[in-house]
Amino acid sequence: MALETLSPDWEFDRLDDGSQKIHAEVQLKNYGKFLEEYTSQLKRIEDALDDSVGDVWDFSLDPIALKLLPYEQSSLLELIKTENKVLNKVITVYAALCCEIKKLKYEAETKFYNGLLFYGEGATDSSMVEGDCQIQMGRFVSFLQELSCFVTRCYEVVVNVVHQLAVLYTSNKNAPKIIETSGVHFQAMYEHLGELLTVLITLDEIIDNHATLKDHWTMYKRLLKSVHHNPSKFGIQEDKLKPFEKLLLKLECQLLDGMIFQACIEQQFDSVNGGVSVSKNSTFAEEFAYTLRTSFANVEAKLGEPSEIDQRDKYVGICGLFVLHFQIFRTIDKKFYKSLLDVCKKMLQKPVHSLSSKVPAITLTANIMWFADNFLIQKIPAAAKLLDKKSIHTVKMQRENFLQQKAQSLTKDMQSYYVFVSSWMTKMESILSKEQRVDKFAEDLSNRCNVFIQGFLYAYSLSTIIKTTMNLYMSMQKPMTKTSVKALCRLVELLKAIEHMFYRRSMVVADSVTHITQHLQYQALHSISVAKKRVISDKKYSEQRLDVLSALVLAENTLNGPSTKQRRLIVSLALSVGTQMKTFKDEELIPLQLVLKKLDLISELTERVRAQCDCCFLYWHRAIFPIYLDDVYENAVDSARLHYMFSALRDCVPAMMHARHLESYEVLLECYDKEIMEVLNEHLLDKLCKEIEKDLRLSVHTHLKLDDRNPFRVGMKDLAHFFFLNPIRFFNRFIDIKAYVTHYLDKTFYNLTTVALHDWATYSEMRNLATQRYGLSMTEAHLPSQTLEQGLDVLEIMRNIHVFVSRYLYNLNNQIFIERTSNNKHLNTINIRHIANSIRTHGTGIMNTTVNFTYQFLRKKFYIFSQFMYDEHIKSRLIKDIRFFREVKDQNDHKYPFERADKFNRGIRKLGITPDGQSYLDQFRQLISQIGNAMGYVRMIRSGGLHCCSSAIRFVPDLEDIINFEELVKEEGLSEETQKAARQLDSVLSDLTRNFAEGTEYFKMLVDVFAPEFRSPKNMHLRNFYIIVPPLTLNFVEHSISCKEKLNKKNKSGAAFTDDGFAMGVAYILKLLDQYQEFDSLHWFQSVREKYVKEIRAVAKQQNVQSTNQDEKLLQTMNLTHKRLEVCLQEFELLYFSLSSARIFFRADKTAAEENQEKKEEESVKASNGDLSNSTPADPVVK
Repeated sequence: MALETLSPDWEFDRLDDGSQKIHAEVQLKNYGKFLEEYTSQLKRIEDALDDSVGDVWDFSLDPIALKLLPYEQSSLLELIKTENKVLNKVITVYAALCCEIKKLKYEAETKFYNGLLFYGEGATDSSMVEGDCQIQMGRFVSFLQELSCFVTRCYEVVVNVVHQLAVLYTSNKNAPKIIETSGVHFQAMYEHLGELLTVLITLDEIIDNHATLKDHWTMYKRLLKSVHHNPSKFGIQEDKLKPFEKLLLKLECQLLDGMIFQACIEQQFDSVNGGVSVSKNSTFAEEFAYTLRTSFANVEAKLGEPSEIDQRDKYVGICGLFVLHFQIFRTIDKKFYKSLLDVCKKMLQKPVHSLSSKVPAITLTANIMWFADNFLIQKIPAAAKLLDKKSIHTVKMQRENFLQQKAQSLTKDMQSYYVFVSSWMTKMESILSKEQRVDKFAEDLSNRCNVFIQGFLYAYSLSTIIKTTMNLYMSMQKPMTKTSVKALCRLVELLKAIEHMFYRRSMVVADSVTHITQHLQYQALHSISVAKKRVISDKKYSEQRLDVLSALVLAENTLNGPSTKQRRLIVSLALSVGTQMKTFKDEELIPLQLVLKKLDLISELTERVRAQCDCCFLYWHRAIFPIYLDDVYENAVDSARLHYMFSALRDCVPAMMHARHLESYEVLLECYDKEIMEVLNEHLLDKLCKEIEKDLRLSVHTHLKLDDRNPFRVGMKDLAHFFFLNPIRFFNRFIDIKAYVTHYLDKTFYNLTTVALHDWATYSEMRNLATQRYGLSMTEAHLPSQTLEQGLDVLEIMRNIHVFVSRYLYNLNNQIFIERTSNNKHLNTINIRHIANSIRTHGTGIMNTTVNFTYQFLRKKFYIFSQFMYDEHIKSRLIKDIRFFREVKDQNDHKYPFERADKFNRGIRKLGITPDGQSYLDQFRQLISQIGNAMGYVRMIRSGGLHCCSSAIRFVPDLEDIINFEELVKEEGLSEETQKAARQLDSVLSDLTRNFAEGTEYFKMLVDVFAPEFRSPKNMHLRNFYIIVPPLTLNFVEHSISCKEKLNKKNKSGAAFTDDGFAMGVAYILKLLDQYQEFDSLHWFQSVREKYVKEIRAVAKQQNVQSTNQDEKLLQTMNLTHKRLEVCLQEFELLYFSLSSARIFFRADKTAAEENQEKKEEESVKASNGDLSNSTPADPVVK
């Protein structure tokens, strides 16, 4: 037939000139290139996403998603094409109305329900400022205006549907019949009309239950009244205020008085100008009643059964239609009314698997409950009189009984569902993992279809149990037990597990669904073709038979194509016409209806599963979340279920995006996010952190036996399970429990180590234990660790140097400080290693600061020193002594007489003594000892610094030949950051090398800074110092002997065995005054040695004489005298050695003049070598 219509041009074009082939090859090549590029692009995406992207998807990470909803762009007019023009029109009109209702329902469910429900959310009473309510309502008025337009449109559609049905089922004998309707029942139309009425009922219920909305509306009206009195103050024109008030009044009457549904059914359905008559149309009234009864019979049979799908929603629609029927026709079927109410009464008739009841209440949306008995009694008061009060009261009592029994059976239900869902998941895995066999393809498809449907049915049952129970508790204001809350939360997890299962295997599900729909379409087509043959074989002609045949052809044609909603709707309407005149046998019709139901389910499988598993209602029950988290924390073993709960909480987000009362819905989302995170932190994360920290502490301190940790007695909780969890996705973040706890422990350990550095070892041990026991990847604190023999910290000594030099004694040879006295049984010591540890802790910068502090301290001490030397009593005696020595030095062989020094020592005592028996000379000796201790400390700081440098530089292989890392990095052409790091490393290495090789000459600096002042003419009184040294040494030796003697006594107060600070102090001051030569000219220590040797010999001679006289007592005295003289001589010898050692530090071999000469010579050499520009100035640290 097609060949006959070919044009002559086409005939000519059939000559093959090869151009088409070339063109096809080019296109094929381009297509091949595109495919290659696309394949490599997909491969890159796959590599970037994960190594394991395969058949199993993770629903917390979905970079792409599969949409399985069938789709086509054909319009209704294109789909509904038969030779029967009248039938085409009827089906087209009804299909268009049904599509319109579906769109209205979708708009209501997504936009209007959520906009109303979330009004007032996102702001707590405490955060609300006066005027916020009015501002929120001001933003919301435009939304109410949109809702008003929507409701008006719904009214128009309801009227149109009623008119279209009334015209078809007319009782007017004169009116022409459109099609024969005696056996035709358009049940789909009534179902859709019921759905639209359910939308209006739901809007009424939401507004009726919304106290906040009503309160804010009242406040807004009051505000408007205030504006009315003074419009100019608010910057509003008075002429615009009137229309706005009218609009508000209209909105209030239409929406907020709870009359949306009532106004719809009270519309004028009869056309005024003699058009369509509805209320007097008996045929339509009978058809309406018949369809209601049929629909109700179908719904009631399924209510509470395991195979229930959407019967509850249909039941609400039927109740709405019943009230509409009563309103139009003013007749009431008492029997039907009672059977409608009986559904509410039939409680607790089914086993666990069927939700344990018929319909105690129905959840319309979110947390809005609908009670059929209240609705029917309220909307049809005339029929309510037929019921006795007792039966109404019984319904309410049974509702409470339902709740009580539900509370008892919930745990049992949950356990049963656990088994059902687990076995279903196993079946799903096994069926989807099996390879499909060609010979058993149909059987395999029907198995898959049944498993998918079974999963959906479980989801529906679980969703109904959870919503009904939670919302009933809420609407009846009954408290829920913790056990019930835990059981319900487990059911929520199961619900999300079903969704997760479908999602995880969505690749295989997607593949199966297309095959299953094709298989079901084939089955339906086969049934229809059998019926069609039967109609064709009957040769009797009638219009009715023609309608049936056209309807069957339409159904066939529509089924040949994608299984879209529109096509399935057309099939349903066509079969309403096509099933009259017994075209189908009963045994054929029921399987066909079943196949079409399956087709409905499978075609929208993912959307329906998502809708049933949507846990948006949890927003209104989020008070259970803390209890749930406590339960998870207590039962850490199955902590993985947290993923399911967070997935459920995430379902609230899309609904919140329709909030219109805030500046932006983002405010509401932030508020929700913050609330959930606060609860999570308080009830899980913080508890977990504290418990882990406590466990680590107790494990590290087991030797202290702090409490009973025997797991057989106190039980054991293995919290490590939380750390094996994958990060949980919530909003735009991932909650990583492991990372959170690790960060908490890292932060705690770091902060506590900085407070008490000596605890570093304990915290290191706890870090290692956390890694071993819990698998936490802890970060090293990188704080300078300390040894267990840390000693006093350099910082502490530096801040309290005046206390330190008075309380500690210096030992020159061992470079050690020893505490003078202590309340404990031990004395603290400080040596080079302690100082090195401190420098490692605080850095080498502390060395210069310490010397600065010492300089400040010495300034104060030298001021006291100067005052003492300036004192008239002291100065006059010293001048006398100098004059005396000059006079007698030739006679005494240039030795300062011992007796003169002794006389000075005793003479000072006469000037006065302190309450604790110390003379001025004793105090002066202590002052010099403190100055010496300070110098000893500076020496120890330098030694500690060198010790620290040597420890740090021990990793450098060759100090003579250090590689320049910056040059190497530049050669390799590495990044700027790497070059910077290499430069830094070079600088550190050169600093270390320089410090290690030189060290800073702190003594020289401290001499140079004070010497000019000491040697200046204005401080001439200090030049007498060298002559006070002999009496000072005498005083020191006496003190030293008494201290050492106390070591052997029981009361060791004031005992000491070393005090080299005195020798250091004397050597330092002599250097400052440049008086080494003057002091040496006294030959003091020779004079002392000669005196004591002479006395020892005299005593020895006397002992020899007395030994012959046999005088025991005298001998004893002489022995003691001999011993004392030897001890004194020994002490003087020790002091001499210490002083000689100390003088070496200050270069005692050179005078000030010689040193200056040496410096000049060095500078001249540098200048001649041209090094002057490279010389570094002296360290300015103490200036």
